[in-house]
Amino acid sequence: MKYHFFEKKVDISEELREYAQKKIGKLEKFFKVESDASVSFIREGNRHITEITVANDGVIFRARENSDDMYAGIDSGVSAIERQIRKNKTRLEKRLRHGAFEREIPVTTPDSAIEEDTDFTIIREKRFDLKPMTPEEAILQMNLLGHQFFMFKNFARNAAIAVVYRRESGGYGLIEGK
Repeated sequence: MKYHFFEKKVDISEELREYAQKKIGKLEKFFKVESDASVSFIREGNRHITEITVANDGVIFRARENSDDMYAGIDSGVSAIERQIRKNKTRLEKRLRHGAFEREIPVTTPDSAIEEDTDFTIIREKRFDLKPMTPEEAILQMNLLGHQFFMFKNFARNAAIAVVYRRESGGYGLIEGK
């Protein structure tokens, strides 16, 4: 597993890095190919925030934990990711098709903000390769990322560009291009 550490308003010790690598390394047993792990340590006032993101073959698992202790944040973050992996691996294998978990799933996180009704300044751009997947896989990836929408190529519709989104009234919506 490849590790990337980020620090914001805090300096972490080498012991904490080693501890994080040891704990996150235990997740490798779930994957067939090498994974990337990003760990962010953030201090906001008296709060310590630990964000752990594990990317494996296009599937991203993320956990954000607030605690008084960075070590506890790592422990609970790794536990949360392990629960996500177990829950979603079973769902993909049972509902979709055998081997779907190892299939490459792109990450699409368009992130732009509209400040006012008259100001349409784009403050951030992201570009991703869109790969074919089913709407169910797209919803699963959207939920893993904690986003409100997810763009993908619809496997069932000859790779038409599509977007799934979470509806305010509950459930999900699907928008497709022609």
